[in-house]
Amino acid sequence: MNVTLSEFQYLKESLSKDLIAMLMEKKSLSMEAAFRYYYGSQTFKKISNPETGLFFQSPGYVFSYLEEELPLS
Repeated sequence: MNVTLSEFQYLKESLSKDLIAMLMEKKSLSMEAAFRYYYGSQTFKKISNPETGLFFQSPGYVFSYLEEELPLS
């Protein structure tokens, strides 16, 4: 898939916003904890690599990877 750098950045930021909101809602994390959890994850690193295509997936799909990587009770 060919996207411009600005399109990639927009999609990555939009997905990140949704995933952080999901962490706060589904895992009852504070905003600070959700940011730390998300930006420290391998999932975020994969989203940041345009070659993975993960930035183009739905938030629910990517969230399942995030949950597997860093399970919270």
